[in-house]
Amino acid sequence: MKNSVLLVVVIFSILQSGLAQSLQSFSSDNPADRILELRKAIAVLEDDHCEVPCGIYGDSLRIALLYEHVRTVEKGMQQINEISAAEKPNYNQLVRWVVNKEAHAEEIQHIVSQYFLHQRIKMPKNGAKKKDAEKYKDQLAGLHAILVYAMKAKQSTEVAVTEMLKDAIHAFEHMYFGDH
Repeated sequence: MKNSVLLVVVIFSILQSGLAQSLQSFSSDNPADRILELRKAIAVLEDDHCEVPCGIYGDSLRIALLYEHVRTVEKGMQQINEISAAEKPNYNQLVRWVVNKEAHAEEIQHIVSQYFLHQRIKMPKNGAKKKDAEKYKDQLAGLHAILVYAMKAKQSTEVAVTEMLKDAIHAFEHMYFGDH
Protein backbone atom coordinates (compact mmCIF):
# COMPACT_ATOMS: atom_id res chain seq x y z
CA MET A 1 0.00 0.00 0.00
CA LYS A 2 2.79 2.42 0.96
CA ASN A 3 4.60 1.81 -2.35
CA SER A 4 1.37 2.34 -4.29
CA VAL A 5 0.77 5.67 -2.60
CA LEU A 6 4.38 6.69 -3.25
CA LEU A 7 4.03 5.74 -6.92
CA VAL A 8 0.85 7.81 -7.24
CA VAL A 9 2.59 10.81 -5.64
CA VAL A 10 5.58 10.45 -7.97
CA ILE A 11 3.37 10.14 -11.04
CA PHE A 12 1.29 13.13 -9.96
CA SER A 13 4.47 15.16 -9.47
CA ILE A 14 5.67 14.17 -12.91
CA LEU A 15 2.36 15.16 -14.46
CA GLN A 16 2.42 18.50 -12.65
CA SER A 17 5.96 19.26 -13.74
CA GLY A 18 5.29 18.80 -17.43
CA LEU A 19 7.33 15.62 -17.72
CA ALA A 20 4.29 13.57 -18.72
CA GLN A 21 4.88 14.26 -22.41
CA SER A 22 8.37 12.82 -22.21
CA LEU A 23 7.04 9.68 -20.52
CA GLN A 24 4.48 9.10 -23.27
CA SER A 25 7.25 8.49 -25.76
CA PHE A 26 9.29 5.77 -24.10
CA SER A 27 12.06 4.67 -26.39
CA SER A 28 11.62 1.03 -25.41
CA ASP A 29 8.89 -1.44 -24.53
CA ASN A 30 11.27 -3.15 -22.11
CA PRO A 31 10.01 -2.58 -18.52
CA ALA A 32 13.57 -2.20 -17.20
CA ASP A 33 14.28 0.56 -19.71
CA ARG A 34 11.00 2.28 -18.84
CA ILE A 35 11.92 2.23 -15.16
CA LEU A 36 15.31 3.75 -15.99
CA GLU A 37 13.64 6.52 -18.01
CA LEU A 38 11.16 7.10 -15.17
CA ARG A 39 14.03 7.41 -12.69
CA LYS A 40 15.70 9.99 -14.93
CA ALA A 41 12.45 11.96 -15.04
CA ILE A 42 12.12 11.78 -11.26
CA ALA A 43 15.70 13.00 -10.83
CA VAL A 44 14.70 16.25 -12.54
CA LEU A 45 12.15 16.81 -9.77
CA GLU A 46 14.65 16.44 -6.93
CA ASP A 47 15.91 20.02 -7.23
CA ASP A 48 12.43 21.52 -6.77
CA HIS A 49 11.72 22.96 -3.33
CA CYS A 50 8.09 23.91 -3.53
CA GLU A 51 5.58 21.26 -2.62
CA VAL A 52 3.54 21.98 -5.74
CA PRO A 53 6.26 22.80 -7.27
CA CYS A 54 5.35 26.37 -8.17
CA GLY A 55 8.77 27.96 -8.48
CA ILE A 56 7.47 31.12 -6.80
CA TYR A 57 9.25 31.95 -3.57
CA GLY A 58 8.85 34.87 -1.23
CA ASP A 59 11.82 34.49 1.06
CA SER A 60 11.97 38.13 2.11
CA LEU A 61 8.20 38.15 2.61
CA ARG A 62 8.48 35.15 4.95
CA ILE A 63 11.18 36.90 6.96
CA ALA A 64 8.98 40.01 7.20
CA LEU A 65 6.09 37.80 8.36
CA LEU A 66 8.30 36.27 11.05
CA TYR A 67 9.10 39.73 12.40
CA GLU A 68 5.43 40.72 12.26
CA HIS A 69 4.41 37.63 14.20
CA VAL A 70 7.09 38.36 16.81
CA ARG A 71 5.73 41.89 17.25
CA THR A 72 2.24 40.45 17.74
CA VAL A 73 3.52 37.91 20.28
CA GLU A 74 5.32 40.72 22.10
CA LYS A 75 2.16 42.88 22.14
CA GLY A 76 0.21 39.87 23.42
CA MET A 77 2.67 39.39 26.26
CA GLN A 78 2.44 43.06 27.19
CA GLN A 79 -1.36 42.96 27.16
CA ILE A 80 -1.48 39.74 29.19
CA ASN A 81 0.83 41.26 31.81
CA GLU A 82 -1.15 44.51 31.88
CA ILE A 83 -4.55 42.81 32.16
CA SER A 84 -3.27 40.37 34.79
CA ALA A 85 -1.97 43.24 36.93
CA ALA A 86 -5.31 45.09 36.84
CA GLU A 87 -7.40 45.29 39.99
CA LYS A 88 -10.34 43.70 38.15
CA PRO A 89 -8.86 41.75 35.21
CA ASN A 90 -11.00 41.31 32.12
CA TYR A 91 -10.66 37.55 31.77
CA ASN A 92 -12.27 37.49 28.34
CA GLN A 93 -9.62 39.84 26.97
CA LEU A 94 -6.93 37.94 28.85
CA VAL A 95 -7.96 34.67 27.21
CA ARG A 96 -8.11 36.34 23.80
CA TRP A 97 -4.57 37.68 24.14
CA VAL A 98 -3.25 34.31 25.33
CA VAL A 99 -4.86 32.53 22.36
CA ASN A 100 -3.64 35.22 19.97
CA LYS A 101 -0.08 35.14 21.33
CA GLU A 102 0.10 31.38 21.01
CA ALA A 103 -1.41 31.38 17.50
CA HIS A 104 1.23 33.84 16.29
CA ALA A 105 4.03 31.84 17.92
CA GLU A 106 2.69 28.77 16.10
CA GLU A 107 2.68 30.74 12.82
CA ILE A 108 6.38 31.42 13.36
CA GLN A 109 6.94 27.70 13.85
CA HIS A 110 4.87 26.93 10.76
CA ILE A 111 6.80 29.33 8.50
CA VAL A 112 10.15 28.06 9.77
CA SER A 113 9.19 24.43 9.39
CA GLN A 114 6.87 24.35 6.38
CA TYR A 115 8.54 27.02 4.29
CA PHE A 116 12.22 27.10 5.16
CA LEU A 117 12.96 23.59 6.43
CA HIS A 118 10.66 21.71 4.06
CA GLN A 119 11.17 23.75 0.92
CA ARG A 120 14.05 26.19 0.92
CA ILE A 121 17.04 24.80 2.82
CA LYS A 122 18.81 22.31 0.58
CA MET A 123 20.59 19.33 2.01
CA PRO A 124 24.07 19.25 0.48
CA LYS A 125 24.67 16.38 -1.88
CA ASN A 126 27.34 13.79 -1.17
CA GLY A 127 30.73 15.22 -1.97
CA ALA A 128 29.57 18.80 -1.46
CA LYS A 129 32.13 21.42 -0.51
CA LYS A 130 32.84 21.75 3.19
CA LYS A 131 31.66 25.38 3.01
CA ASP A 132 28.22 24.26 1.73
CA ALA A 133 27.94 21.60 4.43
CA GLU A 134 28.81 24.16 7.12
CA LYS A 135 26.29 26.65 5.74
CA TYR A 136 23.62 23.95 5.82
CA LYS A 137 24.42 23.08 9.44
CA ASP A 138 24.42 26.75 10.44
CA GLN A 139 21.06 27.35 8.76
CA LEU A 140 19.54 24.30 10.48
CA ALA A 141 20.88 25.50 13.83
CA GLY A 142 19.52 29.00 13.20
CA LEU A 143 16.08 27.71 12.28
CA HIS A 144 16.10 25.41 15.30
CA ALA A 145 16.85 28.38 17.55
CA ILE A 146 13.86 30.25 16.09
CA LEU A 147 11.63 27.22 16.72
CA VAL A 148 12.82 26.91 20.32
CA TYR A 149 12.33 30.61 21.09
CA ALA A 150 8.86 30.50 19.50
CA MET A 151 8.06 27.58 21.80
CA LYS A 152 9.36 29.54 24.80
CA ALA A 153 7.22 32.52 23.73
CA LYS A 154 4.17 30.27 23.92
CA GLN A 155 5.14 29.17 27.42
CA SER A 156 5.90 32.60 28.82
CA THR A 157 4.90 36.23 29.08
CA GLU A 158 8.48 37.43 29.52
CA VAL A 159 9.06 40.01 26.79
CA ALA A 160 12.78 39.19 26.89
CA VAL A 161 11.96 35.94 25.05
CA THR A 162 10.76 37.96 22.06
CA GLU A 163 14.07 39.81 21.99
CA MET A 164 15.90 36.47 21.76
CA LEU A 165 13.45 35.41 19.05
CA LYS A 166 14.08 38.60 17.05
CA ASP A 167 17.83 38.11 17.43
CA ALA A 168 17.54 34.52 16.17
CA ILE A 169 15.49 35.62 13.16
CA HIS A 170 17.96 38.42 12.45
CA ALA A 171 20.90 35.99 12.61
CA PHE A 172 19.15 33.54 10.29
CA GLU A 173 18.19 36.34 7.90
CA HIS A 174 21.83 37.38 7.50
CA MET A 175 22.96 33.79 7.22
CA TYR A 176 20.32 33.03 4.57
CA PHE A 177 20.60 36.16 2.43
CA GLY A 178 24.25 36.93 3.10
CA ASP A 179 25.45 40.49 3.47
CA HIS A 180 23.02 41.96 0.90
